[in-house]
Amino acid sequence: MLLKKMRTELDQFVKYTLEDSDQKIVMNDLINSEIKLTFTGKTVCSACKNERKIFAQGFCYDCFMNAPESSPCIINPELCEGHLGKGRDLAWEEANHVQPHIVYLAVASGLKVGVTRATQVPTRWIDQGASFAIKVAETPYRQLAGEIEVALKNEFSDKTNWRRMLKNEIADYDLEEEKWQIEEMLPNDLSQYMIEDDEITSINYPVEKFPEKVKSVGFDKQPIIEGKLLGIKGQYLILDKDRVLNIRKHTGYEVNLEF
Repeated sequence: MLLKKMRTELDQFVKYTLEDSDQKIVMNDLINSEIKLTFTGKTVCSACKNERKIFAQGFCYDCFMNAPESSPCIINPELCEGHLGKGRDLAWEEANHVQPHIVYLAVASGLKVGVTRATQVPTRWIDQGASFAIKVAETPYRQLAGEIEVALKNEFSDKTNWRRMLKNEIADYDLEEEKWQIEEMLPNDLSQYMIEDDEITSINYPVEKFPEKVKSVGFDKQPIIEGKLLGIKGQYLILDKDRVLNIRKHTGYEVNLEF
């Protein structure tokens, strides 16, 4: 199968499904089982679908430089120009960036601010391994959400400490209180997009045992990765011996999964 981001469903514990065009595997069912992932050596670009060396984020070099899915505004939404009728692919921009976006606060380890398309809630929070999240603002397009995020970066990080997240080291925050402190930080032209909804989403992950010392493993150095699956958090498989495998990082890698 060609690896890609695991599909997730918010339930009492997040449900993870690893799938491609040929098969679908509910990974929760494999927790506490021995699994073996063997990299075939084949990699396929997630954009052009050609067998190419993966450069970054599942893309070959050409697509990383030219595909709309890898535009600079994916990482820096304040740079988005889709609402101005500009971008690498205007139809893609209309469908994905000229759409309502959510600015949120989430706790995966520490407190962070982030931006995602409204239809990606709570998927984005799950993919980051957040345990708690709250919506802060909703904007009509991506660039405005990015401006709000930039305005808050002096007070809130926009990064997740993935090692602490995987060790389940979660700091304690009053998200509702943190949210309404933001109103005073934003200029009026941005604070108008804040929303009244103060619901805090709690997310539980299917993990039997968290690693004590996180050891990242990957197929570029180790074509066969095997061991007991102890849990899943974010887009990471947590294996025995404190090892973790980032599935999303290996988008486009062809592997055989045995269990």
